[in-house]
Amino acid sequence: MGMLINIDNGGTLTDICVINGNDFYKTKTLTTPYDLSKCFFDGLKSVSKVVYGEEDVARLLAEVEHIRYSTTQGTNAIVERKGPKLGLVINKGNAGLVERMRAQDPELYDFFVGDRVEEIDLDHLSDAGKAADSATAITRLTSGGANRVVVCFDIDNASESESQFKQVAFDNYPRHLLGAVPMLFASELADDVSGDRRGWTALINSFLHPAMESFLYNAENRLREYRTKNPLLIFRNDGDASRVAKTIALKTYSSGPRGGMEGVKAFSKQYNLSNVLSMDVGGTTTDIGHVVRHEVNEDRRGMVENVPITFALCEIDSPGVGGSSILSVQNKVIQVGPESVGAVPGPASFGRGGKNSTITDVNLLMGLLDPSTFFGGDLALDIDRARAAIAENIADPLGVSVDDALLQLRDAYEQKVSNELGNFCEITEDTVLLAFGGAGPMNACGAADKCGIKTVYVPKTAAVFSAYGIGSCDIGQSYQVVLSDHKQETLSKAYGQLLERAERDMFAEGYAKGEYEVSAQLVGDKDGAESVHVLDGHVAFPQALAHADAVTLEVSARKTLRVESDSHAEVKKVNAAKSSKTRSIFGDNKEWTDVPVYDVDFMEPGDFGVGPAVIEEEYFTCLVRDGWEFVVTELGDICLTKGAV
Repeated sequence: MGMLINIDNGGTLTDICVINGNDFYKTKTLTTPYDLSKCFFDGLKSVSKVVYGEEDVARLLAEVEHIRYSTTQGTNAIVERKGPKLGLVINKGNAGLVERMRAQDPELYDFFVGDRVEEIDLDHLSDAGKAADSATAITRLTSGGANRVVVCFDIDNASESESQFKQVAFDNYPRHLLGAVPMLFASELADDVSGDRRGWTALINSFLHPAMESFLYNAENRLREYRTKNPLLIFRNDGDASRVAKTIALKTYSSGPRGGMEGVKAFSKQYNLSNVLSMDVGGTTTDIGHVVRHEVNEDRRGMVENVPITFALCEIDSPGVGGSSILSVQNKVIQVGPESVGAVPGPASFGRGGKNSTITDVNLLMGLLDPSTFFGGDLALDIDRARAAIAENIADPLGVSVDDALLQLRDAYEQKVSNELGNFCEITEDTVLLAFGGAGPMNACGAADKCGIKTVYVPKTAAVFSAYGIGSCDIGQSYQVVLSDHKQETLSKAYGQLLERAERDMFAEGYAKGEYEVSAQLVGDKDGAESVHVLDGHVAFPQALAHADAVTLEVSARKTLRVESDSHAEVKKVNAAKSSKTRSIFGDNKEWTDVPVYDVDFMEPGDFGVGPAVIEEEYFTCLVRDGWEFVVTELGDICLTKGAV
């Protein structure tokens, strides 16, 4: 495989890594939420300088085989409630759909839709004299503030009626106005036995689509200017990637965190770890996931916030507790997040006008961070601004000194992370914590200690781990259709149609028939419970589904790119690690203590040491707490163990 560029776009920072054989390069750039294509190309410029010693984007793009991109923008957009206002068209007499959807998450539904709902009499669609009146529903929705319109009929064979309404709308609504108010038909996006899931899937996709469309197509067009030989590939929340034109906006939701989970999965295999809890600490959120027996936990029907969707989603929790989460005092109690200062203005220590305190400011004042080398030396931190912010926002309201406030803030932050870890899954004796993201290693030992985890791993690629993780993904597409009956003829016909779509789409990805694998399964629904039956080379109804209320055919096409080794890396102490310098840090005893600082780039496999100590590289810093030991593994990762000394 040739050169790979992996980009993970987060709410605060955008991570870029380049993999070229055994060579690995990385960099970071500030996310520019007002124009995501800017940080995309800023990252390419920056990493080309790392690779070649000088900025040369044209050469980089000429030599690259694949560019893979993941993003948390979808997650952040919903969390922060930033997006278009939607209108909903339903079939007459189906107000129950609206009632059920609102009941599932009243706040989210009202934000998306509110009272912008129109009912269509389906009998009128086949009446030429009345059909035109149906199109006026779009006008009423737009007059009510809708920027985009979703059509979701909750009936059997909804696709036929939605297709009929689509034709009526196109025939009767002014084309120049219709183009300004995009319409999405739920059945074209997802065929599902559940009207609720179809409705939510369509609404969320419509909400996310504008921002994704604007950025992705702009980025792709700019790449064409460089005559990039291969298209931009978008990493999805199902663990695969596809080109921009073949990507559904909703499938970018939580794709950044899923990239991290693919990395966790590969990491668990490398070290033969059967129970890995992961924390990816970014600027806005901490993404928590779980890999058990080398498999990513995944819900067949995902949940976005509190609502169900048709597509599968990785089980990831993203609480608002990150490196840029605002630390505040309310009623004499420290609050951690969920609001974030983002990249702009950023933490107070960034010196960009930010007035709020964050854990980044805390770690700076406690001596953990070197203000001159933070962010690769490209972002000098201002200690005085950080101290002033903590004094004003925390110390004064609590009536304590800044030093006392620092310890309370650190403990509150670590306790919050610990609580979120414990709420996500049961922590047992064999649970191992994998800490990554730029801010993940800083407080990993403290958070682990508070929830009873005794082993923490920090990958050498921690700073860009999610970007690194998407480098092992495959290229694929998936399809599904609800069968109209249980006849073999119906199944065979549907399979043939989905297979034809797969062949067409995979050809567009650059792979001819026979160059990728096809898999299929039937999903039976009985009284709301689903059962999955894999079709292994024989497309036929199993007897077990004979009495199912409904059956869905799912087909996937995948070009496998990842190559995995069966060997397991060793964790073995060999030589005492040599520190490059010392740093004075503020400890629990409220005193400053000089501790050794170990540079990741100058340590060898088998090097070990004890805490308190600092381990750092260009883009991450790890505090080894007192009572903890670290060992550099065979692969250059860091294993931290409590009480092993």
